[in-house]
Amino acid sequence: MRFNFVKPLLRKISETAILNKMRTEWDSRAKENARHYVATIRDDWTDADFFESGAGWVRQHIESRLSEICGGRAPSELNMLEIGCGAGRMTMPLSKIFGHVDAVDISPEMIAQAKIALRDCRNVRFHVNNGKDLAMFKKDEFDFAFSGIVFQHIPSRAIVENYIRETWRVLRSGALFIFQVQGHSIPESSLDTWVGVGFSHDEMVDIAGRNRFVIREMTGEGTQYFWLAFMKP
Repeated sequence: MRFNFVKPLLRKISETAILNKMRTEWDSRAKENARHYVATIRDDWTDADFFESGAGWVRQHIESRLSEICGGRAPSELNMLEIGCGAGRMTMPLSKIFGHVDAVDISPEMIAQAKIALRDCRNVRFHVNNGKDLAMFKKDEFDFAFSGIVFQHIPSRAIVENYIRETWRVLRSGALFIFQVQGHSIPESSLDTWVGVGFSHDEMVDIAGRNRFVIREMTGEGTQYFWLAFMKP
């Protein structure tokens, strides 16, 4: 089943309407088959395969940079934030590395399923957020932040940038934010809650500068998997 955003009205609808649409449609996806919509290569995930698929992403994008992320501390001493946790696919392996994980998602249904699957992970807290900011967290609360395969589904540049701005606020000085965006330019007529906005190299450089981040790495420019590592000075 495909959930269609009302594309011709995208310019005219309010941010509130976009956020409501995002929550409603991701709840619907979660009720239909949460794990498939989190990782679409399969529609019949077992627990073991689902969480191992997330562990692969964690090994590639986080464990490979763990010394830089930790800055001489043990990972078990770090508090980290995951933005867009979905059904907990990457939250599970993250909980095995870091001392504490706060995981947020706009979809209450996704969070409900993640809580059940990770009920034995005592160092994880799940939060339903409003889909645009991190208002439930204090300034300088986290040592590391991560978001993968999330921003590519948001049909608003302003919302994506606000998440980046908010991440700067909740990170401690010297902390890294590793995240992924869509690197292709997406026509406005194609935007919905599945196909979100895309960003170019220059646009991400501008966003980093406006939000006081230092760029440590950019890879995959021009592809769906445009990965960035921003540091809060």
